[in-house]
Amino acid sequence: MPRRFHTLDVFTDRRHEGNPLAVILDSDGLTDDEMQAIAREFNLPETVFVFPPEDQLNAARIRIFTPGNELPFAGHPTVGTAVLLAELRAGEMLGGAGVTIVLEEKIGPVRVEVSRRPGRASRAVFSLPQLPKLVPHNFDSLVVAAAIGLDPAEIGFGAHGIAAWSAGVPFVMVPVRSLEAIGRAGIADARAWAQAFGVTGKSAAYLYTRETVHADHHVHARMFAPKMGIPEDPATGAAVAAFAGVAATCELPEDGVHQLVIEQGFEMGRPSLIALDLDIQHGALVAAAIGGSAVRMSEGVLL
Repeated sequence: MPRRFHTLDVFTDRRHEGNPLAVILDSDGLTDDEMQAIAREFNLPETVFVFPPEDQLNAARIRIFTPGNELPFAGHPTVGTAVLLAELRAGEMLGGAGVTIVLEEKIGPVRVEVSRRPGRASRAVFSLPQLPKLVPHNFDSLVVAAAIGLDPAEIGFGAHGIAAWSAGVPFVMVPVRSLEAIGRAGIADARAWAQAFGVTGKSAAYLYTRETVHADHHVHARMFAPKMGIPEDPATGAAVAAFAGVAATCELPEDGVHQLVIEQGFEMGRPSLIALDLDIQHGALVAAAIGGSAVRMSEGVLL
């Protein structure tokens, strides 16, 4: 059965940048093994499979696969799929007030606002379906440093230390002191990596620093998840969702809504920008949202 697909570049307004995504339409009848095989074939950080929604008021039910496994939730698949479906089904409405769609993901329904300014790429903003939670674990900074190829003195700053957080997908958050140091980091020791980051189940590490390439951005980040089939990710919305907990607890922002612009993918030649909105009330994070642009790259048919 022929199945239509589109690819998009997400968390960017320029083709050949951001995080690439494949979206398979007409996914009815595919088995789990077939979807995993198709995701491996595309070999992109994530591939989305679109199904009719269980609630007809929603836009679609989606399943998200990396080359290595299925995820209950992810940011750039949510943004990219929402932009694609909005453009295909309601493109004439995007230039006005925009449209609101709901995607049924394994984590639950995700509400997404999609809009497009004249001459600009479509943009999607979604509220986190689950607020971030700390995953209790004691980390050995020496092992973490060996895993990513840095000196232990280059890890940690201010109130920021190594910690695991999850807003649906767990990540080990590793604060790095400088932009120069984070640029040298990588998967340096496979055995130390498994020991350091195995708490996530899929060995996913999110490295971040306050120093940025562009002065008007707030955080520079890199994400490595070899067990998911992602040696490095150009933009990781699920990690940014988890990072909302770090930002709220370590920076102690005043009550109100605050926006952080997070840059990622620069070391890969795939610069990406993710906007994270934090809603702080009575000193606690009560809501958060993630936003970014997406552009269509290609379309075709799986035979």
